Amino acid sequence: MGQAISRPDGEMERLVAVRSIMSFKNADMPELKVLSQLGQGVFGVPRAAVHIVDEDWLHIAEQAGMELSECSRDLSICSRVITKRDVVTISDLTEHPDFRFMPYVKGGPGLRSYAGAPIELEPGLVVGAFCLVDTVPRKFSRTEIDSLRRFALLAAALLRLQKANFTMSLAERELRDAAMTDPLTGFYNRKALEAIVDSQLGAALGANEAFGVLYLDLDGFKTINDTFGHPAGDRVLTEAAGRIRKTVRSEDIVVRMGGDEFAIFMPRPSASEVLNGLADQLLAAFRKPFDVDGNEVGTRLSIGGALAPQAGADRATLLQSVDEALYQAKKSGRDRFVSRAL
Repeated sequence: MGQAISRPDGEMERLVAVRSIMSFKNADMPELKVLSQLGQGVFGVPRAAVHIVDEDWLHIAEQAGMELSECSRDLSICSRVITKRDVVTISDLTEHPDFRFMPYVKGGPGLRSYAGAPIELEPGLVVGAFCLVDTVPRKFSRTEIDSLRRFALLAAALLRLQKANFTMSLAERELRDAAMTDPLTGFYNRKALEAIVDSQLGAALGANEAFGVLYLDLDGFKTINDTFGHPAGDRVLTEAAGRIRKTVRSEDIVVRMGGDEFAIFMPRPSASEVLNGLADQLLAAFRKPFDVDGNEVGTRLSIGGALAPQAGADRATLLQSVDEALYQAKKSGRDRFVSRAL
């Protein structure tokens, strides 16, 4: 086996750069595939590849020709490129003291020669190598080495572009999520109904599964606002959101529909009892008084519930059904749950 390979200076900074591109390792990168195919043809080798080397492992971003598997960093020849931060060529692997006993040299696929150039994501931060392998001993000329450096430069440029696109998509997603988030409670706002709820509802019904909704109204919240002021009302809403968050399932979607109204959309409840059980837990959670500037105040819940497709096969119909159920809960004395078509 080869001897242990020392880690280069600045390894922490290098690994940060590696992590920044590993997030899209499995993304489709046709340009890197084309670059690998072009390298295989230009150099006339059985295999050309873009390798990324992290702390312990060699990852294959793209490869053309001979298909090889990912491996431990300490087994990979590309680790030498990372350490040297320059082109590494080995004309005959069977004569190299560190690699001649490697399984990929002694057995299949019987590699005999290697050339790799460093891929720098940023100056001095080598994240991997553009490498060539052959099954016969081979000396790479100066012209070939210069060309190999250019291929590595192109690979680095493509990785930087992919990283920029990925970062931009994350920023766009964060902006979209921010636009759909209620800043006070941290729940979704009504913009999420079309963007998120409709697709979840359609997916559930398309699979012949149920989709539930609970509509919550805080009884007595207006009195808190009128008596203690809106800042105190906001603190109550924040705590109310915390009680809701602790009660719902991880897959449930909570939307702040208005000032003191919330809707909980429940994808694929296994039975109507799931809605009933969640409603009971919420009622119990809100029977505990809220602390407002040292004063104990009560704001309990009225809850309406409905289940699709029985109470409606689209969001508008479903919300109409649950709104009617909520009205009945309030009319019947509040602090209770009324369901429709469960």
